[in-house]
Amino acid sequence: MNYRHAFHAGNHADVLKHVVLLGLVEALKRKDTPFFVLDTHAGRGQYLLQGEQSDKTGEARGGIFRLFVLHGLPAMVQDYLKRVQADNPVGALVSYPGSPLLVAQAMRPQDRLVACELQPDEARALDQLFKHDRRVGVMARDGYGAIKALLPPKEKRGLVLIDPPYEAQEAEFDLILAALAEGLSRWPTGIFAVWYPIKQRRTLLPFLRKAAKLPCKSAFIAEVLVRPDDSPLRLNGSGMLVINPPFRLDQDLTPALPVLARLMGEGGADSKLQWLKQEAG
Repeated sequence: MNYRHAFHAGNHADVLKHVVLLGLVEALKRKDTPFFVLDTHAGRGQYLLQGEQSDKTGEARGGIFRLFVLHGLPAMVQDYLKRVQADNPVGALVSYPGSPLLVAQAMRPQDRLVACELQPDEARALDQLFKHDRRVGVMARDGYGAIKALLPPKEKRGLVLIDPPYEAQEAEFDLILAALAEGLSRWPTGIFAVWYPIKQRRTLLPFLRKAAKLPCKSAFIAEVLVRPDDSPLRLNGSGMLVINPPFRLDQDLTPALPVLARLMGEGGADSKLQWLKQEAG
């Protein structure tokens, strides 16, 4: 069982991740040519918000449930909420769609998704979820290895989402950096998006410094903190590292991030969008 995926579904970290992810997919849809998405740590794809897979920590109440009934939110947040609603009865919130399901629902007939999941039970559930969707391939394998095996894709355009459970704590960052270096060497024009947890800011700094040195033209981080980033015991916020971001994504995200922090946060909530590397001109 991927604990973080199953029992934190719909929390503040999922909200940020999925707002950014759907923004990336929508940007790819601006061109008619097909695109490819690789989800390296896909989970089971769909989570009940009640029952065995329920939000036992209550985190969804501080995430998706706070946003679900609101109106007049920034465009990227509204699009995300529409996608979540599409997976539920009208006006209700019974289940939460994971990244692969959100991507599949947003894709067009010509686009393709490969979702990797190493945990056997999760992989079986994922395979069952997409058994009738020819656009989606499910692989019960290590997602980092899939970067080497599947890139570059035949579509030439697309996105890699790296969203590991961080069971190795800070050691996971070394695996991510190696995977990004491998992926960029094989697919220099691909978009790479990495979700990362924020507990104590100082533990992130080496990762972000090294990410800024990767062989890419541009990269930024988008973060939402729901409380001050000074406790190692709680998930105080999260961020998305986006490498080779599409045009205007930063401008579209800018109004959304502070709203998410305000609506989902406690005292000391904050947000930021910061370029690590920006293409000249």
